[in-house]
Amino acid sequence: MRYILLFLICSCFQFNFAQDYSKNPLQTKDSIQQQKWVDSLYNSMSLDEKIGQLFMVQVFSNKGKTHENAIASLIKKHHIGGLIYSNGGPIRQAKLNNELQAASKIPLLIGMDAEWGLSMRLDSTYAFPWNMTLGAITDNNLVEQTGRYIGEHCKRLGVHFNFAPAVDINTNPNNPIIGNRSFGEDRDNVTDKGLAFMKGMQSAGTLANAKHFPGHGDTEDDSHLKLPTINFSAKRIDSIELYPYKKLIKQGLASVMVAHLNVPSLEKRRDFPSSLSKHIVTDILKEQLGFNGLIFTDALTMKGAADYVAKGVDGTNKKSLVTGGEIDLMAFLAGNDVMLMSENPAKGIAKFVEAYTSGTITEERLSHSVKKILMAKYKVGLHNYSPIGIYNLEKDLNRLKDDALYGELMENAISVVKNTDALLPFRDLETKKIAYVSLGNDDGSAFLDELRKYTKIHEIRADKLDGLLTKLQNYNTVVIGYHKSNANPWKSFKFSQKELAWLYEISRTNTVVLDVFARPYALNDLLSVENIEAIVMSYQNSEIAQQKSAQLLFGAIAAKGKLPVSAGEFFPLGTGETYNSIMSLSYGLPERVGMDSKLLSKIDSVANHAINEKMTPGIQLLVARKGKVIYNKNFGYHTYAKQNKVDFDDIYDVASLTKILATLPVLMELEERGSISLDNTLGQLMPEFKTTNKKNITLKKMLSHYARLKPWVPFYYATLDSVTKQPDPKYYRKKRTEGFEVEVTNTLFMRNDYQDSIQKIIRETELLSSLRYRYSDLPYYILKNYLEGFYDKPLNEIAQDRFYKSLGANYTTYNPRKKFSLRNIVPTEIDNYYRYKKVHGYVHDMGAAMQNGVGGHAGVFSNANDVAKIMQMYLQKGFYGGKRYLKSETIDKFNHCYYCDSDNRRGIGFDKPQLGDSGPTCGCISMTSFGHSGFTGTYAWADPEEEIVYIFLANRTYPQAGKNLLLRENIRTEIQRLIYEAIIE
Repeated sequence: MRYILLFLICSCFQFNFAQDYSKNPLQTKDSIQQQKWVDSLYNSMSLDEKIGQLFMVQVFSNKGKTHENAIASLIKKHHIGGLIYSNGGPIRQAKLNNELQAASKIPLLIGMDAEWGLSMRLDSTYAFPWNMTLGAITDNNLVEQTGRYIGEHCKRLGVHFNFAPAVDINTNPNNPIIGNRSFGEDRDNVTDKGLAFMKGMQSAGTLANAKHFPGHGDTEDDSHLKLPTINFSAKRIDSIELYPYKKLIKQGLASVMVAHLNVPSLEKRRDFPSSLSKHIVTDILKEQLGFNGLIFTDALTMKGAADYVAKGVDGTNKKSLVTGGEIDLMAFLAGNDVMLMSENPAKGIAKFVEAYTSGTITEERLSHSVKKILMAKYKVGLHNYSPIGIYNLEKDLNRLKDDALYGELMENAISVVKNTDALLPFRDLETKKIAYVSLGNDDGSAFLDELRKYTKIHEIRADKLDGLLTKLQNYNTVVIGYHKSNANPWKSFKFSQKELAWLYEISRTNTVVLDVFARPYALNDLLSVENIEAIVMSYQNSEIAQQKSAQLLFGAIAAKGKLPVSAGEFFPLGTGETYNSIMSLSYGLPERVGMDSKLLSKIDSVANHAINEKMTPGIQLLVARKGKVIYNKNFGYHTYAKQNKVDFDDIYDVASLTKILATLPVLMELEERGSISLDNTLGQLMPEFKTTNKKNITLKKMLSHYARLKPWVPFYYATLDSVTKQPDPKYYRKKRTEGFEVEVTNTLFMRNDYQDSIQKIIRETELLSSLRYRYSDLPYYILKNYLEGFYDKPLNEIAQDRFYKSLGANYTTYNPRKKFSLRNIVPTEIDNYYRYKKVHGYVHDMGAAMQNGVGGHAGVFSNANDVAKIMQMYLQKGFYGGKRYLKSETIDKFNHCYYCDSDNRRGIGFDKPQLGDSGPTCGCISMTSFGHSGFTGTYAWADPEEEIVYIFLANRTYPQAGKNLLLRENIRTEIQRLIYEAIIE
């Protein structure tokens, strides 16, 4: 005890108590009023109340009334100055905090370890990424925005001090405490990130706390279990570990937490915690670095602080038990202002009173810290304290803008650390057959689901490696997702030996992309990367991280991130290949592209109204803006029997959308190659038309529906028995037989040569008497015939080979029964006039059915996501996914109204907005927009000016086509209007 007393007495004379308010980060703009409040309150306080201000005790909002009553009693009896909350939910914490504030005579200073925000989801996803993830981002404005949002969270929950950011420079991959909590190993990166985070948080009114001073980044010991040692020279610590503090202090850092460390080069006493070291706290932090903000100890309950402290200054290094309260007093006399999580606050306060009475603590020393604490309370508004509002609290802590920022942060962090032969981003999807293999012990389903939005992906599983390798022989590319728990930043991240063995064997025989959803130190386990073509570091396994990483693999978002640490032998600090987006659709929140989620959600009520009023059994809806899908929902069921809910991978008969999804792009390609001209006549293109009344009709007029062609010819009707109205045996068989191979349904096969009869009927059909706009399917019967002759293959193969495969439009097809289960195909009608059965998996349009399901005007099945890809390609002037499909000038040429002066709104193949009061759009859309609608209830529209793609798929014809209520009640265009109302910038 003699040594302790000597230490305490000597320490009290070595403080610089001069308060330099010009450099005081706790000073407010109204500093005179602040000082009056501080002085007045301090002078009115008893000694017990003053000393109580120095203690911040730990509170749990999930431990029940006994714990809460104990804390309340401690506040009332010992005048505790602050609380640090751990565990529990926001509502419970807010209510408890209001109760405890009410129990305190002087408003309590509230602290919290909210390094990643306060928004805890049910899936254990934090509001924002770990610091290590932020360390990979090159744009520090995003880090500042993160700090600001977290500060807003804290302020909303009544938290005044957030013990963040950690500015430890993590140079030890095996550090069990820092790791993901560090911005990285580079001092400048850590400093810049920490400074940005601090500025953002303090701009929101929450005070920052840099930790863990003097630097906790190179230890393999858990400071909660023992006293870690930092074995660096004082020179090294000054140039590396202290570097961030120097800059943050100059920029107004409000507080510092002193670490629980043994630093021999800075403290001669062996195994002596830094938080108790006067040389570290006072000589270095306060005097050498000139820090005037609040100084917190780390938790005084940590092993080595509360149990044993080496006391012998004479070199004997004897250890003796520290009694209750002594540790608090030693920390205070070392220069700390706030004793954090004292093991026994009551004993600590008693020890302080005893030391004050004996003169060990002077009035000057006491007022120095207490007044700083009071200044902090004034700065955070506690001089005008009001309770936390409970209403909307959870909503305020789970904001859409937080999710939007999380997505943007992940987009900027994910790092491509290897990319042999520019394998990434994936291009030429028609050549790729991709398998997905999951490693690790956490869920990767969000990653797989997102991958499947871009192309066909098969998940391959096997109990044994041999079986897995056999299955993978059918694929030329394997994406391996390594998924580790995202529940907290301390979770295990290392590969198992089995996982490494599987990884090496798969990569030995396959082209492999390894995507790591864990901290970058996981790469340390890789003994070789020679056979792994591409490696992506995605840092975390949150749902958003998985989605963004999948988007990056396909080039929907750019690769920007850089490794914030060295990761093994192969990946030095700063590794990260960058590449630009190749303009595939990405997916995110409306706020990312200047739209309002709340306003956009009004669409739901219109869609549900259509379902409830039986205008259609089900709907797929998609909205994209600026290349990002921001609304993609399903409503209703396949039928009114309500057995199968509409899902994202269900496909619809898109009817006349076929015109712009299949026939038109093939025709546009031929036109820009010079194979045809819009001024070509049918007589020039097709010899069989040279002697017909249609010989002089140009492609331009025909595709503008301005060619006097009949709107529709019921070809099927002539093949029905005139009495029974059933399919005439002259033209049909119930089974496929020679000469009857046109599959109308699986029980109805038409005579092969009748397809020629259809073309003959078209050639011989009379023209309308007057030239005016009249929508007609006939041009697409004609052009299908022309295109198939030109390419010598059916239109379905032409469209697949030239567009769908490379676009990754794997849900887009003719005759879907050949590729998809009926469970994923939405039925269109119960036919009681031609096929006399449920039309399910066969095209609804009778004319297309009579062409083996492949019509130029109808026959395509698709889902909303695939249709959006094609419309986005048009919107991007013919470019998508790194490939130019069509020239910009070709798109412009076809998206032009040539006959507007004749009251014909149509472009070449594309529908256009109305010229008058009524028409195909909401009337609130630009005249450069284009699209089409379909008889089954489908609609696709693109607007270049607002960069919007809108897809509506339905089967309003089920069970009977009847009255088109969707059209009559303007459901599709009303939704379009709501989309435009949701634009906020």
